[in-house]
Amino acid sequence: MDNSVKILFISLGCDKNLVDSEEMLGLLREKNYSFTDDESEADIIVVNTCCFVNDAKEESINTIIEMAAYRTEGKCKALIVTGCLAERYRDEILKEIPEVDAVLGTSSYDSIVEAVEKVLSGEKYEKYCSLERLIVEEKNRIITTGGYYAHLKIAEGCNKACTYCIIPKIRGRYRSVPMEEIINSAKALVEKGVKELILVAQETTLYGIDLYGEKRLPQLLEELCKITGLVWIRVLYCYPEEITDELIEVIKKEKKICKYIDMPIQHASDRILKKMGRRTNQSELKERIAKLRKEIPDIVIRTTLISGFPTETDEEHEELLDFVDEMEFERLGVFTYSPEEDTKAAVMDGQIDEEVKEKRRNEVMELQQEIAFEKGESYIGKTFMVIIEGKIADENAYIGRTYMDAPNVDGNIFITTDEELMTGDFVKVKVTGSVEYDLIGEIF
Repeated sequence: MDNSVKILFISLGCDKNLVDSEEMLGLLREKNYSFTDDESEADIIVVNTCCFVNDAKEESINTIIEMAAYRTEGKCKALIVTGCLAERYRDEILKEIPEVDAVLGTSSYDSIVEAVEKVLSGEKYEKYCSLERLIVEEKNRIITTGGYYAHLKIAEGCNKACTYCIIPKIRGRYRSVPMEEIINSAKALVEKGVKELILVAQETTLYGIDLYGEKRLPQLLEELCKITGLVWIRVLYCYPEEITDELIEVIKKEKKICKYIDMPIQHASDRILKKMGRRTNQSELKERIAKLRKEIPDIVIRTTLISGFPTETDEEHEELLDFVDEMEFERLGVFTYSPEEDTKAAVMDGQIDEEVKEKRRNEVMELQQEIAFEKGESYIGKTFMVIIEGKIADENAYIGRTYMDAPNVDGNIFITTDEELMTGDFVKVKVTGSVEYDLIGEIF
């Protein structure tokens, strides 16, 4: 192929999508294609899309339309759409946006090289494989997060069938990556300079159930902890009903595992949780949170909630506020309910007005803001290990993260120092102040 061909890659949506993008980039680099960040210089534009909620769908569609202008008026020879939106709306994309030259479904991204070669020769291209298929291409992967941290996808798909969620229909059933392959991928990433691994899947806590007949996340974590050079391991997307005592014990005892857990709960009303198809009730959620905090006193719990789910009453919204107030989550995000086509919740009676959803969301976030700011002030005087993420231009100051903060999701810590630090360095920092969701500190 002509290595003068420049490809622009746009990755939208979640970190699981980002891993797919990084693997596609690696496959293209292996064939000597070059990359650009400039739309006007790109010969081929690839948009890896998301459609988890309506806002994500709109962002994906708007990005495709925006890039289509370069296909018709600029240098761009071909526009390729991949990912969740491509899987879900394959026919509509090709029909409604004729500038699109190729579409790859979620389980077909390893065909990206073939797609590029076909569209360069002037052909249209479509590829959709069975959603039961599992792809692992870690050896080629290009890390786009700066090189000092990387996401490691340990499973694909989901079996939960929550009534508001379309993911099982566009990502397929739960498929775990074999443990040996995960360990080899992790070692390869660490050899490239990665110091923090962030484990992701639609649900990490079910890891291994399909391959080994039992949940094996604790064993996987123990094996990852043996890798020399790896400093932090962070676990995201742990469903509360699947957090076992064994998992808690491993997080507690292993020093490399960040005392941080992302545990989406979505609501606190038993009736709403049942309508959502969730598998816990409020009493069980309280028990699980209490157990985590008792066994791991410095644990940071991040959760996500949905406001305005169909039939949610004012009283149930108040119940959620009371729950958030009582639980005092260290990290919390709220989505307004988004009715997604082909989900049970989208056709439920009792859909809530957008204004009401937004009002309820804002009330939860205002309450959480108070909690988060108080938590920030409580860290003043404490010391933490911090990973350096970069230098602030024209200042003797750096930006970093503590174990309490996942990248691009949570807050940061700002450190003033005359020392020369490098991105990816770990330094001990004493917290001297807090500003909203961020901390201020000095080298200790």
